[in-house]
Amino acid sequence: MAVTAQQIADLVGVSRGTVDRALHNRGRVRPEVATRIRKVAEELGYRPNPIGQALVKTPRDFRIGVILQSAETPTMQIVSAGVHRAAAELSSSGVELVLREVTGLDTELVLEAIEELVGLGIQGMAIAPSTETEIRHCIDDLYEQGIPVVTLNSDVPGSKRLCFIGMDNYRGGQTAAGLMCQLLPEGSKVFPLAGHLNNTAHNNRLNGFFDVLRQETAYHLTLLPFQPCFDRDDYAYEITQHVLQAEPDVAGIYVVSNGQQGICQAVEELGLKRRVKVIAFDLNAPNLCLLQSDSLSCVLDQEAFEQGYRSPYLLYEYLMHQKKPAQPLIYTDIAIRTKYNSDLHTFNQLLEAQMEHINATSRK
Repeated sequence: MAVTAQQIADLVGVSRGTVDRALHNRGRVRPEVATRIRKVAEELGYRPNPIGQALVKTPRDFRIGVILQSAETPTMQIVSAGVHRAAAELSSSGVELVLREVTGLDTELVLEAIEELVGLGIQGMAIAPSTETEIRHCIDDLYEQGIPVVTLNSDVPGSKRLCFIGMDNYRGGQTAAGLMCQLLPEGSKVFPLAGHLNNTAHNNRLNGFFDVLRQETAYHLTLLPFQPCFDRDDYAYEITQHVLQAEPDVAGIYVVSNGQQGICQAVEELGLKRRVKVIAFDLNAPNLCLLQSDSLSCVLDQEAFEQGYRSPYLLYEYLMHQKKPAQPLIYTDIAIRTKYNSDLHTFNQLLEAQMEHINATSRK
């Protein structure tokens, strides 16, 4: 008669779930307990029953963790809304999503959140990461433990993550550069304002922007040195005021991440609103207002809701059906938005359209 996982659990004095996690490297089990379970399983000649495994591996077995950094920013709040929508839908099937939100980019808090979630027995994790070495090592450690990781919004290239979902940020930077070349007269000065220096999304947007402007010599746009504002409007306000006072002929400002409200306030107070063109990212509520008031010339949207919504489903499909994503890089669209194709009604329609697109895709 075949040995069951429940019999092993009874012999070792643990739950059947602990036996399953130890034998399949799912979640955290104390090393000495895992060793004991594997030894008993080997002595008894335990062989997993594929049919039994399929029955046991119901959606209720899964707990998925999500960690969002810069959670205070408008765009990440849209990402969070996507996560909450996925959580509500998956909960009806018994899947539990555990969300942890971190203000700013704080590596220590992220590492603490990862440790907490692993301690709670999560079997998959979605994370909006920074480029810190500790984060990469942690993702690789989770992979070794059998816990798949999906990165969203920002990536950790070279890590053992399952996949990345988000904008192709390098192409986003290229798109912004092309728009800037068309908006400004030849010989204009452009000031780039970055967000965080340890965020791959921000860095790629800068690199794409710089590469195009250095190649498009026919436009002869002059790039000023970029400065980081760490996604803070007060920093962005002070930096912009200083730059525009020192370089009064600046004609364009490229906003890599957040800080748009501080930038636009500084431009307006200096009486330069009509002359200085500002290009930013993300169609969110504050940016809608800035577009409608002509403070922003255009924004490049990255479908933040979809990133938050699809990440848990990618993990669910992998855990439930061993279905890997079709490609390691899942890029959301880059949409150019101006005051003429963006208002609150349009914004709500876009969210609904994204949901319809996501649902239609999942049905295929």
